[in-house]
Amino acid sequence: MYASAIAVTGADPATVYAQFRAAVAQAQLTQWLAGLDSASTRSTIIDISGKETNASELATRRGHHVVRVLPAGEEPMPPPGAATVLGDEFGLEFVADGCADGVIAEDGTLSRNLAAESMVSEIARVLRPGGRVFACVDNQTRGMAALAQQNAWPNLADLPRADVLLVPWPDGTITRCYASEQLRELFTAAGFDVSWIRPRTVFAQRAVSYLLARDPGSFPQLLSAELRARSDDSVGDQLVVSARRR
Repeated sequence: MYASAIAVTGADPATVYAQFRAAVAQAQLTQWLAGLDSASTRSTIIDISGKETNASELATRRGHHVVRVLPAGEEPMPPPGAATVLGDEFGLEFVADGCADGVIAEDGTLSRNLAAESMVSEIARVLRPGGRVFACVDNQTRGMAALAQQNAWPNLADLPRADVLLVPWPDGTITRCYASEQLRELFTAAGFDVSWIRPRTVFAQRAVSYLLARDPGSFPQLLSAELRARSDDSVGDQLVVSARRR
């Protein structure tokens, strides 16, 4: 069981949906980690995820050896059993070739790294043959919606000819958004076989909030239905990818 009922009576729909998304993200990563559990030895995982994730904690709970990479200046707070390295979250130059069984890049790491090709090549370098990567990126659909809200019509008009979609956000950050074809190409060009690409969530905020407001106890069933749902990249604000190094 990944999650139980949550308190939704009178709660803000955005808050309810954020809790649901967090449970979905945890369940997706837990399923991916289960693919490493069959190894005869303890797997080594490098976690280059953003701050808003508990990926390292989930991996250490399953008995994996985790190295958490944080940007220089961050306060190291590794979960029990995980090591912390302060360095460049967008570079793995300090990691030896072929030393890892898995790499986790949750919370949009490959979207914040605008030159993601070099990062994915580094991920391939540090993985053993057959090693796996789990990553989450911003969806192109979300980026197009943001550009439309900013009245950036020239950018949208040029989108069919553009290889990369960079989106500025109100907080001053810029992220790189992907369609599923672009995400697949990013990994295959670096020597990966893509196992699957799917939206982070298929169910919309309005539907989730409505269903849970009617029956908070249906949370586990709703989560299970979300994990079984399949859709193209036209839904959701993020894409999740699992790939294996050739």
